[in-house]
Amino acid sequence: MFTFELLKKEKEARAGNLITTHGSIETPSFVAVGTQGTVKALSIEDLRNIGTQVIITNAFHLHLQPGEDLIEKMGGLHRFMGWQGPLMTDSGGFQIFSLGAGKEHGVGKIAPIFPEQIDLGRHLRSKKGKPLVRVDEDGVEFISYLDGSLHRFTPERVIEIERKLGADIILALDECTSPLHDYPYTRDAVERTHRWAVRALEEFQRTSDKGQALFGIVQGGAYQDLRQESATFIAGQDFDGYAIGGSLGRSKEDMYHVLGWTIPLLPQDKPRHLLGIGEVEDIFEVVKRGIDLFDCVLPTRIARTGTLFAKKAQRFRINILNAQFKDDPRPIEEGCNCYTCCNYSRGYLRHLFMAKELLAIRLATIHNLYFLESLMRQIRAAIKEKKFSDLTREWLPPI
Repeated sequence: MFTFELLKKEKEARAGNLITTHGSIETPSFVAVGTQGTVKALSIEDLRNIGTQVIITNAFHLHLQPGEDLIEKMGGLHRFMGWQGPLMTDSGGFQIFSLGAGKEHGVGKIAPIFPEQIDLGRHLRSKKGKPLVRVDEDGVEFISYLDGSLHRFTPERVIEIERKLGADIILALDECTSPLHDYPYTRDAVERTHRWAVRALEEFQRTSDKGQALFGIVQGGAYQDLRQESATFIAGQDFDGYAIGGSLGRSKEDMYHVLGWTIPLLPQDKPRHLLGIGEVEDIFEVVKRGIDLFDCVLPTRIARTGTLFAKKAQRFRINILNAQFKDDPRPIEEGCNCYTCCNYSRGYLRHLFMAKELLAIRLATIHNLYFLESLMRQIRAAIKEKKFSDLTREWLPPI
């Protein structure tokens, strides 16, 4: 079972309801990242209490450990994880990129996703490494980062893996490009991604249906003609939904241009997923442009370093390790109803981080994910009431 209903719009911002075999997702929605079958530091009960609607895991990582055959034997990913809500699996295209061009260029998903944010020359000298991937027309061959074993992914093989994992929404294999790739390479990668998309869709339609939905992925880097060509091609295939992936350019302005070129070419009646976005400012920007789902490791990753979301803080973040919080009796954010804010002070949380206690990571992660879930509830309600523009001004007042 998979259906998408568009309920309300305010300009291009959309509120909808996406129904899967394991439950519905109110959109727009933040998708919690549980790469290896777990959202780091949290239990399934934590996620339920936070209000998490959907989790995305990763076929690449789960294939390497513990293996899709074992997970299938254990009753599928939902039973294996103990999560009975909607699940997604990414195909592993970004992870393959990370082992290939990502290592060559020293570019990652979070730091830095946009090269303009760094001293690029210094970064490349310090971060470049030997690629562990070889891409050809048939697929990709890569070396496991766990044990050095050799593996091969093809579009058909990835569908087979994701079928066995049994997630509700699965993504086709794509070739993710770097913001440092030139136009000719990006063009070749786009065309290869299109051929792989057709093969993945044929394999998906050929195999038995387990109530899964398949999303195609739009590529093209920050090149307008390639993005529009890719969006037109992928939208022309019979996918259940569409994801926007790959390099979004060298700056956030580039990303907004990419979305402006891409989204208008995608069908109105199918969901749109943006891969790898989780900053508060960006959430408003991508929702405004018509994105329904997006995922990012940023909220959980920064939580592990003591960086916590707060509405009134600069860039919506505080660093709890700062000495000013040593004897602060207040919660992370006044009025927040997350488990952490309802029970613990800033001073105590700082103590836990300074003492390197594991509880610190759990409490910080709970807060950051709850913060985003609360924000998404506000955004959905605002769109339905035609007040999304007002909510955006409240959170992002004009300078």
